[in-house]
Amino acid sequence: MTNHTNANNTDAHHKNKDDTTKMEELTNNSERHAIVLYGATSFVGQITAHYLAQFLSDSKSQDNSDSTNDKPQNNASHKNITWAIAGRDEDKLKKLQAEINAAQKDNDTNTSVDILIANSDDAASLDAMTKQTKVIISTVGPYLKYGEPLIKSCAENGTDYVDLTGEAIFIKDMLDKYQDAAQKSGARIINSCGFDSIPSDLGVYFTQQQAEAQFNKACEVINMRVKAAKGGLSGGTIASMATIFEDVAQDKERRRQLANPYLLNDDINVPNVRQDNVSKPEYDTKHERWLAPFVMAIINTRIVHRSNQLLDYEYGRDFKYDEAMWMKDGVKGQLMSYGLSIGLLGFATAMTFKPSREFLSKHVLTKSGDGPSKSEQDNGFFDIRFFGKTSENETITTKVTGDKDPGYGSTSSMLAQSALCLAQDIAKDDIKGGFWTPASAMGDKLLTRLETHAGICFEVIKDNSSN
Repeated sequence: MTNHTNANNTDAHHKNKDDTTKMEELTNNSERHAIVLYGATSFVGQITAHYLAQFLSDSKSQDNSDSTNDKPQNNASHKNITWAIAGRDEDKLKKLQAEINAAQKDNDTNTSVDILIANSDDAASLDAMTKQTKVIISTVGPYLKYGEPLIKSCAENGTDYVDLTGEAIFIKDMLDKYQDAAQKSGARIINSCGFDSIPSDLGVYFTQQQAEAQFNKACEVINMRVKAAKGGLSGGTIASMATIFEDVAQDKERRRQLANPYLLNDDINVPNVRQDNVSKPEYDTKHERWLAPFVMAIINTRIVHRSNQLLDYEYGRDFKYDEAMWMKDGVKGQLMSYGLSIGLLGFATAMTFKPSREFLSKHVLTKSGDGPSKSEQDNGFFDIRFFGKTSENETITTKVTGDKDPGYGSTSSMLAQSALCLAQDIAKDDIKGGFWTPASAMGDKLLTRLETHAGICFEVIKDNSSN
């Protein structure tokens, strides 16, 4: 359920520079923009651009109202935020810019958005972009194919970065290559700031906070269960999945990496606790429901374990975490569990082999640039439960919910708020350069932003039942 569009779909030679920032004229570290959205004409990029424009306009209006009424303003005022949309296709960027302007034409506090031209095949253009930007948002995927040049540029130029990747092996590659550079330059690199993996990462973080408050200790085990979700897949997501399957099919070492729950832990003494993995239908006797594999567990669990490391193992070095989807009880639930499991296995098998992968991509699966309609995004939702247990068998149940399609409606707001949080709320002195996770870098401040501005809710369930 990650959200990318093939970078080639936003490619074209730009024709004129009348209202486009000339990258060559920019000076090093000028930070003309607080945020630049790179890959803005991708499917999720457009959604994020519209969300960001509307949010900044509404926030500016609120700031003006507070000032007029002599009310204390929020410390993280968005009044003077400058931002830009970026990519390779100037015509598409201008079209998006016009759509943003048209959507705000009746708003007295509309925010202007600049256009930057940058190309993942042109390191100089990426450097020109990152050197004048505080935080880069990247929606250009599959990241395994197109993501490295921008990460490299941000890491070397001290520019903060957030993305939506659900590709754990991509994060591993970038961590190994550019951790030292990011630490030296001060760049904070934070992957997986969408449905992969904020609900899981911050959900565990929130649950552990509540456990500490109630029991004065962390949970040694947390089981995450997707109770309900409604949303669609875009062609970009399919492209990312196809890239992962292609990569691991050709390399046995890649398959071994992908199976490692501590893939993203890079400390000297990595834990060696055997982690549970719901890879086939199981029955949950405690909650009387059938379980099925959750396709996003392979990235979410790795992000959660890295957060634990970066938080100095606040969850404990023996911490265990797994994810699964809840089905109903009885025969219907059992059939659904087996059906989903077989379907996922069949899809994974087909995507592993080039002929079937190419056939599905061309004739069956959603094409890049396509995805859920605006109505489908607005009518989507998700409801995720976290069941925690301490070493003394004390239990706690929490939930994370979102009021839009998880992969796109909610993801765009999570991504934008992550960038704003990094730009405005997290000082460089507090969080140094390097590869971080949403929970370890932004924690409470991001959680508050998501509850206030993104329709995401974190709460403790007093009744520890399955309802």
